[in-house]
Amino acid sequence: MKICITSQGDNLNAQVDPRFGRCEYFVLVDSDTLDYEIRRNPNAQDAGGAGVTSAQLMIDWGISVILTGNVGPKMIQVLRPTGIKIIRGVTGTVKEVMERYKNGEFR
Repeated sequence: MKICITSQGDNLNAQVDPRFGRCEYFVLVDSDTLDYEIRRNPNAQDAGGAGVTSAQLMIDWGISVILTGNVGPKMIQVLRPTGIKIIRGVTGTVKEVMERYKNGEFR
């Protein structure tokens, strides 16, 4: 399964970004192997609609679970019919969150 963690930096020691649509980076993780890829969010500086555009990226990238601080209502409307699980209120470093996810904390 592919999960996405919002990140404030381009490494695993960065803090989870509390924003979804305007986060600095997306960390895409294979939940079984913990192999990961870090992608800069192309929507981080958008004036409007960043949540919806970022939500579409999640669909295009085949994400099953999003771990983030918070999400906007429009983004939820876009993702609700897709079955992508959204876990809000996530804090800590990306590495800590990956480990906590693997240990079943967010299921």
